[in-house]
Amino acid sequence: MTALRWPLKREAALDDSRWIVLDVEASGLDAARDRLLAVAALALRPRGDGRAPAIELGDSFEVVLRQDPAPLDKPNILLHGIGVGAQRAGTDRREGLLALAGWVGRSPLIGFHSAFDEKMIHRAMRDASLPDLPGPWVDLAAVAEVVRPDVRARSLDEWLAAFGIEVAQRHQAAADSLATAELLLRLWPHIVTQRAGAGFRGLTELAAHRRWLKGG
Repeated sequence: MTALRWPLKREAALDDSRWIVLDVEASGLDAARDRLLAVAALALRPRGDGRAPAIELGDSFEVVLRQDPAPLDKPNILLHGIGVGAQRAGTDRREGLLALAGWVGRSPLIGFHSAFDEKMIHRAMRDASLPDLPGPWVDLAAVAEVVRPDVRARSLDEWLAAFGIEVAQRHQAAADSLATAELLLRLWPHIVTQRAGAGFRGLTELAAHRRWLKGG
């Protein structure tokens, strides 16, 4: 992969030839207070002509960030599976975040209920005195609600069940990012129907349409 200079300027051109599906694990559900524990992501390659993007398993990223001291929240640890030992032995936080930024580059980002992921990464970058990731984000949950209003689902678990998508281990960032990517592929025919071409701009327009329907 071509090396990228850091920091990237926010006005740098978007790399629409590579999309990133990203998921985080955190010490809790409060994006303003809890700690970012791990990040996992994989790349998608848009293919055009109405075809679904290709999942690039060989172009992926995963890091557990060192926690000192590690949070001793047993229910939370049981949920994400990142034990105290793994947290203490993780990658230096600044180095891990720099590696994430270099790998993401100028690619846009996709997440399920992505506001949480975005806030956690933004705060971690700020606390490490690093610029935020430059690419725009789109929430696949919002896109799914617009293109499949007939599916009565809200959580990722419910959407995965509706499409029969199996996950190796829920609440594990790498498995969840792959499941999110697979959900995008299942939704793709409906996305293309509603947005000709369905590039990343089409996804952002669909997500914005959901906000308009919800009144903000």
